Amino acid sequence: MGCRFDITVVAVNEEIGYINIDEAVAEIRRIEKMVSSWDPDSETALINKNAGIKPVKVSVELYKLIERAIQISEITDGAFDISYSSMDEIWKFDGSMTYMPSKEMIKNSIAKVGYEKIVLDPEGHTVFLKQKGMKISFGAIGKGYAADKTKELLVSKQVVAGIINASGDLTTWGTKASGEKWLIGIANPLSKNKIFSWLPIVESSVATSGNYEKFVIFDGKKYTHIIDPRTGYPSQGVNSVTIFAKSAELCDALATAVFIMGKDAGLSLINQLGGTEVILVDSNNRIHKSSGILLDNNP
Repeated sequence: MGCRFDITVVAVNEEIGYINIDEAVAEIRRIEKMVSSWDPDSETALINKNAGIKPVKVSVELYKLIERAIQISEITDGAFDISYSSMDEIWKFDGSMTYMPSKEMIKNSIAKVGYEKIVLDPEGHTVFLKQKGMKISFGAIGKGYAADKTKELLVSKQVVAGIINASGDLTTWGTKASGEKWLIGIANPLSKNKIFSWLPIVESSVATSGNYEKFVIFDGKKYTHIIDPRTGYPSQGVNSVTIFAKSAELCDALATAVFIMGKDAGLSLINQLGGTEVILVDSNNRIHKSSGILLDNNP
């Protein structure tokens, strides 16, 4: 999945712990085989290959994941969109970009993007991308989904507690062997190595979207690497978004969506969703949070 997974389990002895971790790794690989758009033999690659040509029958598991992704697109007004990978890459954040793209280039870059062009058939479990050249990708939801499924597998194997951490998108269950709650640190937006708050995580998940590293500056204005799939322009006004919810999949998707939606619309959405919370750091490094968050600055 192009990212690192760290797996922690609480087990009666080390040998059983390593068996559990091997089972977790096998589950992550299974999901990668299904959702990777880089693997030419994956179901996802087959959908993309047949864009504008014909519907593709997929497993119920992938069908349901796509269905949920579209529902998230609907509640976020398209700020989250798995068809974002149809975007032409006109923005470069590797230092090679020397001029601002024209309005025409930006408009053309999103011509094939649009979750409403993904056609699902619930009876045949087929997926059809209406436009030739359209592509779907699970970059903003796949890691969270894999974390949830791996946790589900380990719980079914009677693993009493653990953490699945997919490069910062993580899910937990149970408590540490000592009985203490798992604690996660929220990074300071001005310095990734410093923690500005610690939060106990109980049977819950968390994911963060941030723009700390990749950006370009034109005419004194900063453009970050998280692009709004509706406009083709980089998102403005937010430095980082951390979402808390039961499901890592939902956290993963909403972290990206809220980043793109911006402070007001993002906070408003999260405050309307039950069992979901957010900590948002705006571009002036001011911290905003949803109604259910209490910050503790001492670990």
